[in-house]
Amino acid sequence: MESANIWQYLEYFTRDEFGYAQGVEPSTDLVLRLEQAREIAGVPFVITSGIRSNEHNAAVGGSPGSSHLTGNAVDIACTTSSDRFAILHALIEVGFERIGIGSNFIHVDNDRSKPQGVCWRYDA
Repeated sequence: MESANIWQYLEYFTRDEFGYAQGVEPSTDLVLRLEQAREIAGVPFVITSGIRSNEHNAAVGGSPGSSHLTGNAVDIACTTSSDRFAILHALIEVGFERIGIGSNFIHVDNDRSKPQGVCWRYDA
């Protein structure tokens, strides 16, 4: 299924939530896995950062090789321990293998060019 065609089938997300940068679309695999994870978690997934332009990425302190630049990453708002647990459990259950944990968000990406089976903290 092509990225342009998936939006009509989703229950939990719209294209606008994933952000914009010229010539970049969100990964279809990322979007479909997030849709599955949201169903499993049973809590809202509020995307606070999706696709970033190079300029926006630099302004927010993102790494130069950030997966946000290629449409392969999102940050999901998360402020309670119970929501954090539900979101993490669901992301792992649907097969995500790259997860970063911040004080008020969870980063998840499906960038296969980077190490898999990793989880890191942003406040460490």
